[in-house]
Amino acid sequence: VGSTGYIGKFVVKELVKRGFNVIAVARERSGIRGRYGKDETVVQLNGAKVCFSDVTNSDVLEDSLKNLGFPIDVVVSCLASRNGGIKDSWLIDYAATKNSLVAGRKFGAVHFVLLSAICVQKPLLEFQRAKLKFEGELMEEAKKDDGFTYSIVRPTAFFKSLGGQVELVKDGKPYVMFGDGKLCACKPISESDLASFIVDSVLDEDKINQVLPIGGPGKALTPLEQGEMLFKLLGKEPKFIKVPIEIMDFAIGFLDFLAKIFPSLEDAAEFGKIGRYYAAESMLVLDPETGEYNADQTPSYGTDTLEDFFQKVIREGMAGQELGEQMIF
Repeated sequence: VGSTGYIGKFVVKELVKRGFNVIAVARERSGIRGRYGKDETVVQLNGAKVCFSDVTNSDVLEDSLKNLGFPIDVVVSCLASRNGGIKDSWLIDYAATKNSLVAGRKFGAVHFVLLSAICVQKPLLEFQRAKLKFEGELMEEAKKDDGFTYSIVRPTAFFKSLGGQVELVKDGKPYVMFGDGKLCACKPISESDLASFIVDSVLDEDKINQVLPIGGPGKALTPLEQGEMLFKLLGKEPKFIKVPIEIMDFAIGFLDFLAKIFPSLEDAAEFGKIGRYYAAESMLVLDPETGEYNADQTPSYGTDTLEDFFQKVIREGMAGQELGEQMIF
């Protein structure tokens, strides 16, 4: 489930490549703002049996799977809310994912691979709380039934979420960062490397009943280091705009105040909090003993580097790599 999303498409491709029989559950209109219809989705998910359904409706989902007539061995969930809004987070990151678990179990699933996020370690946002609630229920399901297992994959930042400034800098604009550019760091991972790790989690014994934080290869990078890398690749003199993080605190406080009067602004306030979180919190393993983020404790996987990704975007642009409402600096 979540087969047409940013990571989901690559997971379907990897599963098919490794010889699995794949049922890819998809909406009738998929992609950013529903740009793709059924025919385009079938082409995108080539090699998989595409099941058009609605993961937010448990009855519809179960009926769709029943009509296929196939047993299910493993559920892989790449579901994620589109923008982190409050209602959308609980609808997708919790309820729809729970529907997928229940439906999968009904048709025989004995293992569930969940694509979560490393940021749930420090849950300050609604989508993180929704993900954590489902994680807890998934673990509880495995405790109740010895014949059922799970793997929870918590990746760090994705390449594409860090690519939003490449073309701007290429055009001569400065690189924008918060504070001194050292407030946070991450070990970014490519979509194909992450998809490979997720598919490893379908069968690998050492990943059963485990929470699996995962980053890409190489050292952890701060926004400052990402910007310096970009200028070096472009052969340009570094130009930075350093935005005080306090500006976001003021904006969030103001939006929170307005949301108490106008509930329709709740999501706007939440989006501000999401931006603030990613501007200051590292996407690395949080050491429970020290309360500090630790790059050395964050496992690395894969071969794709952020530098390679930046070079590709410099050559080809971000066309076809859109994250829609999920782009961050």
